[in-house]
Amino acid sequence: MNVAVIGMGYVGATMSVALGLEGHHVLGIEIDAKKIRSFQSGNLPIYEEGMEENLRILLERKQIIFSNQISDIDQCDVVMVAVGTPSADDGKADLTYVKTVASQIGEQMKKPQMIVIKSTVPVGTGEMVRLIIEENQHKRGVVIPFEVISNPEFLREGRALQDALNPERVIIGCETTAAMKVMTELYQSAQDKLYFTSVKNSEMIKYASNAFLATKISFVNELARLTEKLGADIKEVTKGMGMDSRIGAQFLHAGIGYGGSCFPKDTEALLAMSRETGVNLTLLQAVKDINNSQVMWFLNKVETVLGKLEGKKIAVLGLTFKPNTDDIREAPSIRILQYLLQNNAELSAFDPKGMRAMQRIFPQVSYCKDPFEAIAQTDAVIVATEWPEIVKLDWEKAAHIVTKPLLFDGRNALSPKDMIHWEYYGVGVSLS
Repeated sequence: MNVAVIGMGYVGATMSVALGLEGHHVLGIEIDAKKIRSFQSGNLPIYEEGMEENLRILLERKQIIFSNQISDIDQCDVVMVAVGTPSADDGKADLTYVKTVASQIGEQMKKPQMIVIKSTVPVGTGEMVRLIIEENQHKRGVVIPFEVISNPEFLREGRALQDALNPERVIIGCETTAAMKVMTELYQSAQDKLYFTSVKNSEMIKYASNAFLATKISFVNELARLTEKLGADIKEVTKGMGMDSRIGAQFLHAGIGYGGSCFPKDTEALLAMSRETGVNLTLLQAVKDINNSQVMWFLNKVETVLGKLEGKKIAVLGLTFKPNTDDIREAPSIRILQYLLQNNAELSAFDPKGMRAMQRIFPQVSYCKDPFEAIAQTDAVIVATEWPEIVKLDWEKAAHIVTKPLLFDGRNALSPKDMIHWEYYGVGVSLS
């Protein structure tokens, strides 16, 4: 099929490569000319395992091309909208880019097309997009058939391409058998994973899924505070919990809270929808509040053990919100660095992919080429992201180059039993 993908951000870029690898001919559209040139040369502005290599293969095959002209969509039968929907000041999803693209589609449409909304959007956005396209067709004096389809993404950063190529499920909200046929062809290799429902249901499924996963994280983080006081071990507790198939082990890992581009934004947007409708989501509000307080709870522990932070040399290992990505959006490490700097600590840091972005926010931090350089002569080490390069570090050797062997594991990525050369502090982890 000929597919246009509008918006070459994280989701748009991933879906463009995945659809190309599935055999479709992809037109990637992006208004940022610099970004287009980068894509055309086979260089991605983001890091995602396997993406850049496959992009170059698709460029050589001419399976994928890029343009900054939305008028080029007239070549395509399917137009996928993957523009950003950032949080507005009131927590609502900002639909500015979605509305702009919908207007442009209505202005440019020359033949019947399926308009697929891949962006994460509030319930009712599909109907809004339909009305905007119809209004702009009316201004032109034309009536061209089209359908708006909801097809939310469920990509995990660090595994986005694998998730796009081997999805657990593909949620499709549409209203006609013609749309079902087109989407079945689009996802021909995942036909047994397709779930068809209404547009509004599809839009809600995205938010409900992320809110539930965020709830699991905040639940276990709050529980960790209690287990620590009681002398129990949250890692053992959650292992036992996760053996129950009704609960499951995923997202039951205590730490310093969730971050990234999805959970914080989508939780805020769902809470904004609840306020608009007058239906209070008190549980979800608690999920947000727990997550917002988790970093400070952890830093209070650091301060209790370390004492006055002023003048203390502290290394922060891991800056991205999770491993295998260069994304620092809403990363807990931002709040950690901010608090430590406000209290006049001297900071060094290491991250395999996130240092360049973090340096733009905190230039006063000393960014190092490896973990050993970062921790040398420090009074404490904080693990904020569980990168393999950090978890698999020779911690016995590391203990001999620090001033004080104090280790605060914000991800429970290390085993206290293996940290015999360190004074180890985790999240809800028993030291007995």
